[in-house]
Parts: sequence; structure tokens; C-alpha cells
Amino acid sequence: MTHRILIVDDDLHIREVIRVALKKAGMSVSEARDGREALVRFAADRPDLVVLDIGMPELDGLDVCREIRKSSDVPILFLSARDEEIDRILGLEIGGDDYVTKPFSPRELVARINVILRRAVARSLDAGNQQTPLGQGQLSVDPEQHVAAFAGMPLRLTAIEFGILRAFLARPTSVFSREQIMAAAYQLNIQVSDRTIDSHIRNIRAKLAALNCDNVIETIHGVGFKLGRCEPQA
Repeated sequence: MTHRILIVDDDLHIREVIRVALKKAGMSVSEARDGREALVRFAADRPDLVVLDIGMPELDGLDVCREIRKSSDVPILFLSARDEEIDRILGLEIGGDDYVTKPFSPRELVARINVILRRAVARSLDAGNQQTPLGQGQLSVDPEQHVAAFAGMPLRLTAIEFGILRAFLARPTSVFSREQIMAAAYQLNIQVSDRTIDSHIRNIRAKLAALNCDNVIETIHGVGFKLGRCEPQA
């Protein structure tokens, strides 16, 4: 299977370096020079993964990611010229799957893309093997349909957020460490920081809070997290 990758960067040289590396790895490539062109190319090409620069004209990478996440959970790998934690956390919070800081090794970039693609396939297969809808309180998750809802209202979740909630609902009385959450959500052997896991939890809580639920995930201090009652506030 040939994976289709969309490269989005306003630097022609960087696009060329990535294009050559990905084609050597047997992938097909399309390109965009700015954020608006990226959205046009994404709609036309339906890539398997997007390599997305953060700092661009005509919509930056974070805005492009937000637009894509309105209709798709396609994996997104961010590129950033700034080695700042806020960029990394914000990118992952809004639905990014990984990031690489410039300058980068093309070989490392290809390796990260391959990990993300394998992870996406593993999530798909895992979802296919867990077809029974899950629920607690007013929260429901259907792994087969890949949909989630609270009190009948649909939840817009990233693939990683969906994986985290599915893991909690599959074991509703268990307390999960950050390492267990990482294994459940990321599927393959990839390491992310505790702050990244906390960001995903915070983002899930914010999305449920918008639907009047403040008890979806409880913090067990010194241990980890567990599923809450998942009921609307009184």
C-alpha cells in the first residue's frame, strides 16, 4: 500500500527535502505552500498523513489543523522552527499526533511518519476488534462507528482523545497511570511526556465541560486518572 502524504511548508527547499525522503521511502507526495492551499489540497487529495509547518502565511499550521479536525482525524505531524514547549503542547492539544523541530533529519522524519502510520492502522484494527458500544453515565463511545457522545450530543475528539476515552470506558473502575494511558492511546512503542498526556486529559475535560459535564475524568493524586460519573452538573 502506497501512503499519500501532504507536505505543507512555505519554504521550497524544505518541501523538496521532505519530498525526496518520502519518495525514497515509497510514499506518494502532494504539496502546499501556505495554509489556504493546504486546505484545498487536503480536500482534493485526502492524504493518509499531513506534514504541517506551524509558521506560515495565509493561515498558520495550527489554524489549518483546527479546520482539518472539523471533518477528519487524519494524522498530522507538525514542523516548527521554534523549540518552545507551548508550540508542542498546543499543537498536540488541538489534534496533532507528533512534532519535529527544525532543523531535522529527513531520516528521523520518515521514521516518525512510519510510526504514526503504523499506529493509525493499529488503532483501526483495534477498533474493528472492539465493536461493542461502551458507556458510563451520559457518555457513550462506539468504537466501530468511531463516534462519541454525551447526553445525546456528539463529541468532536481527536483520534488520541478517542483512544483515551475508549480505554477508560473499557475498564470503568480502574485507575490508569500515565504510562497505561500512553499505551492505550498511542498503541505502539512511542514515548511522549507526562505533560502531553496531561494536555490530552485537559482537552477531553474541556470538551465535556462545554456540554455541562465536569466529572468525566478524576485525578487520583500520586497515581493517575480514572473515569468519573460522566453525568451532567446538577
